[in-house]
Amino acid sequence: MARSAVEAAAEEGDEEVPATAVTAESLGDRLDEATEALEDAETEADLDEVEATIDDVETDLEDADLEAPEDDEDEETEDPAEALQERIDDLRGDLEDARGPYAEDVASTLEDAAATVRDTRWTEDGEAEAIAAVSAFLDSAEADLDDSFAPDGNGLEPHAEVLETVAGALEDADLDPDADEETIAALLGAAETLDEELDASEAWADLTVVEQLRAQGFYDRVTGDNRKDFPPELNVVRIAEAEHDPERILLGLEYFESDFMVDNCIDALRRLGPEEAVELMLEAAQKRSRPEIEVLGKIGDERAVDTLVEFVDSDNPPLQRVTLRALGEIGSHEATQAVADALTDDAPGVRSQAARALGLLGDTRAIDPLTDVLDDDAAPTEVRASAAWALVQIGTERALEAAAAHDEDRAYTVQAEAEKASDATAA
Repeated sequence: MARSAVEAAAEEGDEEVPATAVTAESLGDRLDEATEALEDAETEADLDEVEATIDDVETDLEDADLEAPEDDEDEETEDPAEALQERIDDLRGDLEDARGPYAEDVASTLEDAAATVRDTRWTEDGEAEAIAAVSAFLDSAEADLDDSFAPDGNGLEPHAEVLETVAGALEDADLDPDADEETIAALLGAAETLDEELDASEAWADLTVVEQLRAQGFYDRVTGDNRKDFPPELNVVRIAEAEHDPERILLGLEYFESDFMVDNCIDALRRLGPEEAVELMLEAAQKRSRPEIEVLGKIGDERAVDTLVEFVDSDNPPLQRVTLRALGEIGSHEATQAVADALTDDAPGVRSQAARALGLLGDTRAIDPLTDVLDDDAAPTEVRASAAWALVQIGTERALEAAAAHDEDRAYTVQAEAEKASDATAA
C-alpha cells in the first residue's frame, strides 16, 4: 500500500515532521497522479492501488494545516482544504463507477426479480409477459454460463424459483471480475433487461379501478335492458343484490373509494346478510365501524361474537346499541352474560337495547335480571317495556308469568306486553 508523505518522511529519519510539510499543491499533484492511474487501470488490483493512494491523500489532508488564502476584496477566495476534499470525493465516485461488474451484482438483481415475479399481482396479460421475460433471460444465462436452466412448471412460482437457482449458480461459479469480465457484463445486461421487462409487464396496480373491475367481470351483468342507475357501479350493486350475488358486491367494496358506493354496498349486504361477507365485515368491525357490525348481526355467524362482546361496555352508547342488537340477532348464548351486564349501563337507551337483545337470545338465565328491571318502577318506561317484551320473547311459563304480572301497569307500553303474556299463558 502506498505511504503518505508524512509517513515516508518519518521513516527517513526525521523525528517530527510538521503537517505543514504537506502543501495544497503537493496534494493536488498526487490527486492528478491518482486520476491518471484510474484512467489507465485495467484490473481490480489496479483499482485497489488507486484507492490506497486516495486514502493516503485524504489522511495527509486531514493532518495538514493548510493556510487559508488572504481575503481579497475584489475576488472570492476558496478554502484549499475544501477544494481538495471535493476532488477526493469526486475521485472516489469515479473509482466506484470503474469497479465491477461483479457476479454478486447479477445475483442480487436476479433475487429482486424473483421477488417481483412472486409477489406482484399480475393481470392475465401481465403474467404471460413476466413469464416470457424470465424465459428470455434464461436463454441468455444458458449461453453465458454454458449450463441449463429450466423452471419446474408453467406458473409464476416455478419461474421465480429458477431465477433464484441461477443466482445460486452464479455464486458457485466464482467468476473473477477481471478474467470473466465479459461474461459478468453480459449476464448483468441480461438481468437488467429482465428487470426492465418485468417493470413493463402489466400488473393490477397499473390499471385504474374501473379497468381492474372490468377485467374481473364486475360489469358483465349490466346490459342495455337493465341499465337504470348512474353511476354504473351502483347499477351493478343493485343487480347483484336482486340476484343474491354477494361476491360481486364484495368485489366492488374491495375497490370502491367513494363513501357513496361503499354505503350502498354495505346497505345491500345488510339486506342480504350473506355468509360470504363475514371476514370482510369482521375486519371492519374490529375498528368499531357500526354499519359493518349491523351486517354481522344480519348474517348471524357466531364467529363475530368474541369481537362484538368487547364493545358492550365501551362507554360509547351508539356503538353499544348497535352491538347489542347484533349480538341478539346472532343468538349465541355465549353473549348472554355480557349483554345482561349492560342492563345496568348508565344510558337508558343501552339498557333498553340490552333487554331486547336478551329477548332475542332467548336464554332462560336472563329471566331473573329482566324481571328485576321490569319490577323497578323507578326505571325509565322505555327500559321496562323492553324488559317486558324480552320476557314475552323468551316465552317460557316463568318468563310469561313475570311479564303478565304487570297487566295493570301504569305505562301503556308495559301493559301491552303484559297482556300479550297473559294471552299466551291462557292459551
